Amino acid sequence: MKRMFLCAIAFVSFICISCTGEKRELALVLYDEVANPETINVLTEKQKKQGWQLLFDGKTGADWHGYNQQGIPDCWAIEDGTLTMNSVGGGEEQDIITDKVYRNFAFSVEYKLTGRANSGIIYQVKEDPKYTYPYETGPEYQIMDHEPIPGRTRPIDELTIHGANYAMYAPIEKPYLPIGEWNRMLLIVNGNEVTHVLNGVVVVKYTKYSDDWQALIDSGKWAQFPDYGKFDEGHISLQNHGTKVWFRDIKIKEL
Repeated sequence: MKRMFLCAIAFVSFICISCTGEKRELALVLYDEVANPETINVLTEKQKKQGWQLLFDGKTGADWHGYNQQGIPDCWAIEDGTLTMNSVGGGEEQDIITDKVYRNFAFSVEYKLTGRANSGIIYQVKEDPKYTYPYETGPEYQIMDHEPIPGRTRPIDELTIHGANYAMYAPIEKPYLPIGEWNRMLLIVNGNEVTHVLNGVVVVKYTKYSDDWQALIDSGKWAQFPDYGKFDEGHISLQNHGTKVWFRDIKIKEL
């Protein structure tokens, strides 16, 4: 009986290890499907067959609108095949969101930063006039230049650095590229499992509604936002934090 029990434990462990490997492999397989520098702002025939859809063609703002607004706010511009912002200072009420809502998906985008840039990709966003900002409801993949700045006295918070699930989970690795170079991120939301991939490296994995997830909400910034993380289906947002970031090659695959 004891031998059978130990064998059962070993079998379960093997399954758990296998499942973990498959999840990581899936994330990287999906990343490889879109990580092609020769197909910026277009879909290849292979990507179409794989189920990818284009969310930005480099020429128009179709598929996007301002949060709680009609059309795209004037502070956003299309420059050289990119979506970018031209405002200075805070402007989070001018975030843009996808026209459609998504539940299970892989979302990919390339972006590059200027010095001191601060932005993010917010997902599972509920659009409703009772909210002012997308971040009141949606989790965020953090985009930020957190390199040392002369005169900065506040220490860098690992929960708010580049690649983090903002104010929730710090990235386990930091494969971000220098200012002015293109980074590619892939966000996967599959049921309650969420994965951030940055430049081909899995940097964050978490399980929504887990005890750990809830404890982080209750003890941190999001305790003051009762609807944070409440929605399993929602819009995806590009954040305007009043600093310059360029976005391009925006693609999504519903899972």
